[in-house]
Amino acid sequence: MRGMELTRRSWMYAAAGLAASPALRAADAPASKVAVARCRTYGDELRTSLETMFDQLGGLGSLVKGKTVAVKINLTGGPAERMQRVRCEDAQYTHPAVVGQTVSLLDKAGAKRIRILEGCFACADPMEEFMYAAGWDPSPLLAAGKNVEMENTNIAGRWKGYAVRKTPKGGHIFPAVLFNKAYEESDVVISVAKMKEHATAGVTLAMKNMFGATPISIYGDAAGVDEPNEEPKGGRGFIMHAGMRQPSKIAPPENDPKTPRIDKYRIPRIVADTVAALPLQLSIVEGIVTMAGGEGPWIRGVRACSPGLLVAGLNPVCTDAVTTALMGFDSMADRGKAPFETCDSTLRLAEELGVGTRDLKRIEVVGTPIRDAVFSFRKA
Repeated sequence: MRGMELTRRSWMYAAAGLAASPALRAADAPASKVAVARCRTYGDELRTSLETMFDQLGGLGSLVKGKTVAVKINLTGGPAERMQRVRCEDAQYTHPAVVGQTVSLLDKAGAKRIRILEGCFACADPMEEFMYAAGWDPSPLLAAGKNVEMENTNIAGRWKGYAVRKTPKGGHIFPAVLFNKAYEESDVVISVAKMKEHATAGVTLAMKNMFGATPISIYGDAAGVDEPNEEPKGGRGFIMHAGMRQPSKIAPPENDPKTPRIDKYRIPRIVADTVAALPLQLSIVEGIVTMAGGEGPWIRGVRACSPGLLVAGLNPVCTDAVTTALMGFDSMADRGKAPFETCDSTLRLAEELGVGTRDLKRIEVVGTPIRDAVFSFRKA
């Protein structure tokens, strides 16, 4: 929630909650290959870079041929919110060129159906209308493959009800998470994220991108009490960030409503629960042109930067660990150390749930070595 501060007492409470959490074995978390590429523009080199990275990971065909693929993009914040005069796609949104080329390559690899999905900020409007408001034309994205569709997953939409996905090991906050059935009815789920820092979670990459998959009809500020509100407005502040109330009764309540009601305690754990409940088969992080200092123009001090990087991996924790290192941070850092100075590490929390390892010593990096591609966000 914007503007929420962590007091000294809250800090101590959060630390106590962390210490009391069950010991989950990080050593059991799987390791997977991650590809890194330098890419300075959204022109021809983008497609070439993506093709090379996917080949380095074993090829898209074995992953998506004959399958329905869900592509979760990042459209955080309202379409009129700008970092001065910078376009949304050059700051906080996943760039449409990255989305379009990814869809095209998925189609080329034999995907049967491709769904572009996002919980469009604070609304239930069709994604196409949201994109128009941001100055985008969705037509090229829909034409990037033979069978491409879009859906705002903040509501049930054309589906009957919601998909219930249990969180492994019981979860940190939620024992199960509900999603729009477009995810459940897909064989492969891909996160296509923007490379950014985050005021509440330290960094927002492949995993944090999936926080936007939680429907605001159930988890939003205007969520129904007994049943989902299929005409919702507003963000996820009351339930997810602040824990001021429980989700709609269609969803399981929190494991323990006595845990800290602090966004920098809650959000990293909810993100970990989300990616554990809804596994990702491919993660792509786009950092060609982005922003430093926060996740959106509402964060004071954000600024434009051009890391010129692409990252892709088959495991979201491994992918985010490598990306965190590329941003100039330590993937093994936790609360009190950059980029997690005032929050807990989503990397560690997802690792504890068995999603993947954050230990770079266990992750094979292909393509451009990390040491040759580091772009310090704090110095940008």
